[in-house]
Amino acid sequence: MKREIKKSVFGRPTIDGAGVHLVRVLGNETTRDYDPFLMLDAFDSEDPRDYIEGFPMHPHRGIETVSYLMKGSMEHSDNLGNKGVIGNGESQWMTAGSGIIHQEMPIASDYLLGLQLWINLPKDDKMTHPAYFGITKDMIQVVEEETATVKVISGNFRGVQGVEPKFVQATMLDVKVKPGKFFTMDTNPAENLFIYVVEGEGYVSKKVAEKKSAVLFTKGDEFSIEASSDGLHFVLCSGKPLNEPIAWSGPIVMNTREEINTASRELRNGTFVKADAMK
Repeated sequence: MKREIKKSVFGRPTIDGAGVHLVRVLGNETTRDYDPFLMLDAFDSEDPRDYIEGFPMHPHRGIETVSYLMKGSMEHSDNLGNKGVIGNGESQWMTAGSGIIHQEMPIASDYLLGLQLWINLPKDDKMTHPAYFGITKDMIQVVEEETATVKVISGNFRGVQGVEPKFVQATMLDVKVKPGKFFTMDTNPAENLFIYVVEGEGYVSKKVAEKKSAVLFTKGDEFSIEASSDGLHFVLCSGKPLNEPIAWSGPIVMNTREEINTASRELRNGTFVKADAMK
């Protein structure tokens, strides 16, 4: 069964961190439909003043964050001594798990284009050990087809394997479809699938997937989209819904309000980051 467009969400301009101008595409109000994906922030600026102040030290618990930069670069570090740079065309998969305090600081460049996706952790894994997985350019395989170019960030595409997530087995593809051409792929009917349209427009059964929108599709075993005459660039995300309760407070996402209160109390008394995470 072919997937059809179910709904589209357009982001709203937001200022976050220490004054970063971004577009918040997915958030609290979309969690049920887009499960297991919680939040999607998009960055698109040629003015470093929009983002140079970055995201200074802040906590996370109960989620994974996936940062993907199509243009530009970003430094990151945390209170455990981890640090590094996410470069142009690279990604970073961070498992916040039981708790981490980190910062992300974009580096001034001619053009910052990218996104950060929050993926919910299952109830049984929310307090897992924090971990990073840097996805460098050489780890992202590129599949060149007659109608499209596909970068395989995670999951499997046409037998090409990207990163294999440890918890939610999410697929993430960066797809550029040639003008007026179709892109088609098999999909797991049990998974929720959406695309974030970076550039251009796409058509599915006469419905339009517009630029800068997160387009959610109905369940099915085939995804197909036609590019506009200007071409189409999108990031595809797919994963099985968790169907679990969500309690969300800022950068912390748990299952109950009691767990949120516990995290807040631990932040106040300095026990948020667990001892085993510091080893």
